[in-house]
Formats: sequence, structure tokens, C-alpha cells
Amino acid sequence: MGSIDGWPQIGTEVLLPRSELRAGGSAANTALALRHLGLPAHLISAIGNDELGRLLQAQFHGVRTDLQICDRPSTVSVGLMHACGERNFFTTHGHLEELSCEYVLAHLPPASSQGAIVLLTGVFLLPRLRAHYIRLLQAIRALGYQVALDTGWPSDQWNDTNLALVASWLPLCDHLLINELEALSITGAADLDTALARLALASQPEASIIVKTGAQGVTGLQAGQRIDHRSARAEIFDTIGAGDSFNAGYLAMRLRGGSLAQALAAGCQAAVAILQRFPRSAIVPGELAGCLQQDGWTAEAA
Repeated sequence: MGSIDGWPQIGTEVLLPRSELRAGGSAANTALALRHLGLPAHLISAIGNDELGRLLQAQFHGVRTDLQICDRPSTVSVGLMHACGERNFFTTHGHLEELSCEYVLAHLPPASSQGAIVLLTGVFLLPRLRAHYIRLLQAIRALGYQVALDTGWPSDQWNDTNLALVASWLPLCDHLLINELEALSITGAADLDTALARLALASQPEASIIVKTGAQGVTGLQAGQRIDHRSARAEIFDTIGAGDSFNAGYLAMRLRGGSLAQALAAGCQAAVAILQRFPRSAIVPGELAGCLQQDGWTAEAA
């Protein structure tokens, strides 16, 4: 919903010009972005055992899904857009608290090709899964996948416990996909250069460290090579899912065998193409496939 220009006085009513009810959550956003791009995705997640859960399940036509039905009300998140382009989220606990490691691993087949990738997102909204995250990461790698991780922002902030958890996950990740504020918070750095250096030391030598810098674009670091990619300028109302749309384009290009530079460009292209559309639920599957053109070829999922 949006946009608002500053917080209203408590007890008042505000009429907003735009709203959209749609599937949300970072994993869902990425899966739907891949569908927009005409690429296959396999979404393993959860839904609540209620009307909203059934509505949510119906949004993924054309996407392979395994959704754990939880005997809890569906998690709901209200995203409020501010006139400056920033946003706030108000999210209930709900079904996400019940997604289990056992369910995820039971529905994840062995990798069908070399270089296949599993993207893990929203970890701090998934307490039951998070309790077994090391086992989950190790099992995913044992099945032949690369691991991509987008941590998201913890609702209890970056306390010592959460920082220690991320530090234990980094050596098991092949692609770290976070935003600039998360990078600074995780590392305790005052600037992006220092944050990148600290993340590189904490990660495996060949890992790709990706830091999304909002409208400015993205910075990537792999094996000592740093690439800064500036995103195209665009008029965008709804920035919710920006990082998830980037993840879809980035991973699609990596699956195709693209370089770090090509993947950063593809991620930005995907995000701009998707975010310019509102309502986003009106995008036809495969409608935005052409946005990932790179040097005469198009990304395809492996």
C-alpha cells in the first residue's frame, strides 16, 4: 500500500492511492520473478491452513511448488511505501514459524545438473527451520547444489546471537546476496569496502559476495575481483521485492554459466523490468523473458 508522506497521527484515517494483494515473502517473490522471466523454479515453503493459505497457494500457477500446510493462521505482511521510496513492513508470526527442515529436505531432490543452486531466504522469519540451518546447508551441498543465501533483516535486530549464526553459515555459502545495510550490520563496518573485505575473509575462497545498494545498483566480489554495476534509472512506485527480483536475474545468469559481471547486470535488468510493473500480479508468465539479453544470448535455467 502507498504512498505515505510521513507517519500519520494515531487515531486518524489515511486514504492511499494504490494497493495490491499478492503472494509475498522473499522466496515467493523470487519464484514469481523467475516465472515472469520465463524460467522454471521449484518453491519449497509453507502456507497456513486457512482461506488466505488457499489464496496464497493459487498464486503459483506455472511454478513447481511443495508447500507444507501448517495448522496456523497464514503469515500476513503489510508493506507501506513511503514517498521517498523507502518502506516499512508489518508482519504477523503465522505459518512461517512451522516450516521444518525435515519437510524441506524431503522435497528437495538431488541436483540434476552441475552448478544447480538452492536459494535460502527469510531465515529470521523461520525459527523452526533456523534451529537446524547448519544441517540444512550441509545436506543441500551433499545433494550437489551450490548454496545461495539472502539473510533478510532479523526482527530482533543484529544481536550477538544472530551475528554468530550468520558467521557459522558463511563458510557453507557459494553466493551471499544481501543489501548494503545488512552487510554493514553483519560485519560492524563503517563503509562498504571494509564490509566486503570482512565478508570475504569469513567466506569460502571462491564464494560470490553480492551487496545490493538500492537505486545505485550492486557490488560483487569474487576471488578478489570487485565489480560495481550501476542500475538503469527508472520511475518505480513499488520497490517491495526489489532484492528478490535481482536474485532471480542474478541466479538465472549464473545457472546459464554467466560471469559475475553478467550476473550482476542480469539481476539489475530483472529488477528494473519487474519493479516498473504495477500491479505486479498482472504480469503474464514469461512476459519479461527478453530483459535478460546479454551479449547476444538469453539466460536459461540449468
